[in-house]
Amino acid sequence: MALAHSLGFPRIGRDRELKKAQEAFWKGELDEAGLRAVGSELRKAHWALQRQAGIQLLPVGDFAWYDQVLTHSLMFGVVPERFRPQHGKATLQTLFGMARGVSDSCCGGAHAQEMTKWFDTNYHYLVPEFSADQQFSLGWEQLFEEVAEARALGHDVKPVVIGPLTYLWLGKTKGGDFDKLELLERLLPLYGEIFQRLAAQGVEWVQIDEPILALDLPQAWKNAFERAYNLIQRDPLKKLVATYFGGLEENLGLAANLPVDGLHIDLVRAPEQYPTILDRLPAYKVLSLGVVNGRNVWRCDLDKALAVLQHAHERLGERLWVAPSCSLLHSPVDLGREDTLDAELKSWLAFAVQKCEEVAILAHALDQPEAAPVVQALARSRAVQASRAASTRIHKPAVQARVAAISEKDSQRHSPFATRIARQRARLNLPLLPTTTIGSFPQTGSIRLARQSFRQGKLSEGQYVEAMHSEIRHAVQVQERLGLDVLVHGEAERNDMVEYFAEQLDGYVFTRFGWVQSYGSRCVKPAVIFGDLSRPHAMTVEWIRYAQGLTDKVMKGMLTGPVTLLMWSFPREDVSREVQARQLALAIRDEVVDLEAAGIKIVQIDEAAFREGLPLRRAQWQQYLDWATEVFRLCASGVRDETQIHTHMCYSEFNDVIESIAAMDADVITLETSRSDMELLEAFEAFHYPNEIGPGVYDIHSPRVPEASEMAELVRKAARRIPVERLWVNPDCGLKTRGWPETEAALANMVSAARLLRNELG
Repeated sequence: MALAHSLGFPRIGRDRELKKAQEAFWKGELDEAGLRAVGSELRKAHWALQRQAGIQLLPVGDFAWYDQVLTHSLMFGVVPERFRPQHGKATLQTLFGMARGVSDSCCGGAHAQEMTKWFDTNYHYLVPEFSADQQFSLGWEQLFEEVAEARALGHDVKPVVIGPLTYLWLGKTKGGDFDKLELLERLLPLYGEIFQRLAAQGVEWVQIDEPILALDLPQAWKNAFERAYNLIQRDPLKKLVATYFGGLEENLGLAANLPVDGLHIDLVRAPEQYPTILDRLPAYKVLSLGVVNGRNVWRCDLDKALAVLQHAHERLGERLWVAPSCSLLHSPVDLGREDTLDAELKSWLAFAVQKCEEVAILAHALDQPEAAPVVQALARSRAVQASRAASTRIHKPAVQARVAAISEKDSQRHSPFATRIARQRARLNLPLLPTTTIGSFPQTGSIRLARQSFRQGKLSEGQYVEAMHSEIRHAVQVQERLGLDVLVHGEAERNDMVEYFAEQLDGYVFTRFGWVQSYGSRCVKPAVIFGDLSRPHAMTVEWIRYAQGLTDKVMKGMLTGPVTLLMWSFPREDVSREVQARQLALAIRDEVVDLEAAGIKIVQIDEAAFREGLPLRRAQWQQYLDWATEVFRLCASGVRDETQIHTHMCYSEFNDVIESIAAMDADVITLETSRSDMELLEAFEAFHYPNEIGPGVYDIHSPRVPEASEMAELVRKAARRIPVERLWVNPDCGLKTRGWPETEAALANMVSAARLLRNELG
């Protein structure tokens, strides 16, 4: 009998209970016992949901108070010196301090650990910090406590741990030049301790996540896999090595022959791995096939998946396991709660609970293909696929014709940057080191209440507009009082940088409860692209025009770029990402042109997800980079030379894509760089990036307010790499999640730092 299992489940809860409890804890409104009780109830509920859906072997260890990589850092004792408790072991306060920074200790507090994207997803993890003398020790009991919880509830469990090579790969070295791979021998004994303790708890299988096997690995790391797992095989427990997000390719033989008891592969992202894997897999080993997409919301084509599984079952028998492609962390929790979707669209979708049901029915179908539940599920699946294929809601000839008519000149500014920037400087008349923000200001309770009341019909459209105008006036007044040079309207009317635009574009559909975790307590509700995309009307013009009318200073128009709109949505699977991005680029191009016509002198087109969209394998990079840069230029190139185009990018490693970032030809790029201490600017220095840059001078994800001197020092570091006349001064990212008092205090310090440095560096 094929076994149905899951690699991980969303941790936030159907109603984002974890987010609410975290934030209440941080505010002092909930004590630690209360927070832990919420976590316990969520785990209990999620195990029950998976078991009811038919999952036979439940994941444990996929729950995290902030991020699963951070949890492992605590478990391995990888706690930077600035966060180590003076007495005793690490606590939840330690964990949250590492994630968010600490502002109540001496010397201005401790800055949070660097955060970056989890492979090519929109999930973020806290980057482990390794020192040359790094010692590892087992000091965090969470995994063992949760195994005990699940077993007490009668569940068959499979603990989930990040593998030793992937954990080391994800970290960064600090305080010395050394190879972090050298730490492997020190780390491996902890895995032995963990497996022995789990075995003592009655565990049979453990899942070891090694997603870096889907990357281009240096030979030293490949060799390290063989060495590490030859040692690990001596430890107790049956071991399933899990890979996902891509194909094993040249690592297939390495992964197949690791001395473990099972291997999981992702057949959604890399279906070409099958059936090659069958010929390379040792005869004793379990093969887990990820055939249900863990990263998108479309229902699985059960017939298509079953055809692969039946073939595998003939070869493997009971050694075949059925699973989602990856952890369901990247999926919303339960489609059953959605009560606003029309019946046709809802029938096309599946969230985490439904994906578990699909996995279970596929496993059931291998053993009892004539069983009534199997026959009924397959019939429903065929009806869903036929409904989507025949729907007239998906394809729009006018949109397709406009995309087909795009020419090369549509993606080029009229003049080169050197000509443009001279005209822009003359028009804008800004000081050296101009100050600005990334776009959003605090989303207060009154803003959210007004938005909710408007949607519930308790506020008229006029009343809602006036409420948002009041918030915009406040944001403008604060910026003018603080002395910022380029202002923003604050985005009070926007629920999310993608959702706001998606709501106004044809071809998107929205859910009420489709939340997924981005990092910590930050949850997003990705829109779903179901058809061809177009802009029926202007989306931001009137809000920006109103804000510009309140001030004589320059007001930026704020837009989300086509790549980010695509990457942070659940995309279609029936057409390529490139086609969807071109449709979005044309929609944003129309908005940019309308903003310019309304008198707006600077338009910022955020491409926070540009680096995130990069394929995991280098051989596939150039194709993506070519169309990703082209669609940005397409949306930005309909304006005159004197209109300045900005873009913003979030936490990313830019070294490998710096040429493509330059090819985007934005006049100004703003970056998140403060957590890396301006380290990310090295790429822009080495490449001699030609355009203007605004490296973030303080971390908006942390509640601490850095002193002006701290920000000034970061700008000095930036000025050693980038000519000062091409530098801007700004926060790392938008200020939506911060409160007004800390926002004003931080921006006041930022403006002071810029004024100080104008005299010093000018």
